[in-house]
Amino acid sequence: MMMGVLIPSLQWAGAAARCLRPAIPAMVASAVVVSTAAAQWPDTLAGHGGPVKSVTLDQTGERLLTTSFDYAALVWRKPASGETIDEPLRLIGHDAAVNDGRFLSGDRAVTVGDDGNLILWDLQTADVVHRFEGQGEKVLSVGVSPDERFVAVASWDREARVYDISATPPTLALTFDQHRNNVNAVAFSPDGRFLYSASYDGVIRQFSLESGEFLREIINVGWGVNTLKTLPGGDLLLFGVTDGKLGVLDIESGEEVKVLPPHTRPVLSLAVSPDGKRAASGGGDGVIRVFDAHTFELLEEFENPYGPVWGLAFTASADRLFYVGLDDEVHVWQVAPRKPFEPLAIDYPRRFQVASTTDPGELQFARKCSVCHTLTPDDGNRAGPTLYGVFGRKAGSLPGYPYSKALLNADLVWNEQTISDLFDHGPDVVTPGSKMPVQRLKSVEDRNALVAYLKWATDPAADAAQQKPKGD
Repeated sequence: MMMGVLIPSLQWAGAAARCLRPAIPAMVASAVVVSTAAAQWPDTLAGHGGPVKSVTLDQTGERLLTTSFDYAALVWRKPASGETIDEPLRLIGHDAAVNDGRFLSGDRAVTVGDDGNLILWDLQTADVVHRFEGQGEKVLSVGVSPDERFVAVASWDREARVYDISATPPTLALTFDQHRNNVNAVAFSPDGRFLYSASYDGVIRQFSLESGEFLREIINVGWGVNTLKTLPGGDLLLFGVTDGKLGVLDIESGEEVKVLPPHTRPVLSLAVSPDGKRAASGGGDGVIRVFDAHTFELLEEFENPYGPVWGLAFTASADRLFYVGLDDEVHVWQVAPRKPFEPLAIDYPRRFQVASTTDPGELQFARKCSVCHTLTPDDGNRAGPTLYGVFGRKAGSLPGYPYSKALLNADLVWNEQTISDLFDHGPDVVTPGSKMPVQRLKSVEDRNALVAYLKWATDPAADAAQQKPKGD
């Protein structure tokens, strides 16, 4: 059993989303060119079991890779005209939230996560080709060199690491440890000679892949830099900052050549269209902006008032934009032709934002557990298995869920006492070595309320119509 903790970023985003603003998108400047292709991606892609962290398109424009808090990455194929979208290929191998991913040639992909691991995947079989074990801290971002020889990661152990995936076996090639705080993003130069990193210490740095040397601090913006993209031509960097700043940096001079309209919350995501003509930014304020990547003219703006934008990706024709955040689904915004009003197919409040219940146990479940768990068998698994029928169940025994070895080998049965102990002492004590995040409920009253709620909410014998909520 895995009782998920509500990640702090979910908490502040949920609180911010309660201050709702009108969901009527603004029309600004000129529109981008509309696609004439008959087949289109659907407006919503549903398949993840938790908030989605990133989204990226392959070079053909026919496949999409998404990563999530549910410990999984999904590969989606664009449906042919008139067809419904197929079930995505599910990549299971991380032991924590999956934060980012990229496609590779040869039907491969790479992903990184909170477990610190970098995984190389075979997309024909969904098998792990190679796993680079983490160094104890989460990895937020991954980049691939133009020739696909190297993969770089941005790690919260204050390092940017470069792996040679062309070697047999793949190997760690370079470690850049000149950062004074967490590394949030990495980007390769278009010619493959340099790596750039963005750090929470406010610095954007440049490294040589030819010599393996740290070259210089290009700029210190004073606030943590969250995200980074190389712009067409290779002489400019687009960067987003924790204070909401969105800027364009001349790499050679170290000067900011353009300051774009800021977000009111941290900039969390950036995207550049496949043709290099457009760029987009997404923020913790739910705002998405699309710019001309050469003139930096603002083309369009969209507002999702229900939470942050953690990931962005243009379609191949750049007339639509995938965006992801607190929802379990991937959403698509039609950039052009711009619609005068676009209703958002988003359920709000979300399951972990419940505040109206009078049952303190249900409130604890919504806040602490519902990101990772469901309560009914038909809801399936999220990051953790469904809790339906959990009382009396041996740990690690639910069919179909990829448990850690620690839980598979645990001599533990879930009951009132063991579940209470889990929140009293923490999973690091009760189920050491498992995937469960460390969390506790210090109050005896809170633990008792949660256990009591789970006892009847997960009971298969309960009358679902009268007694048991869906928990979703």
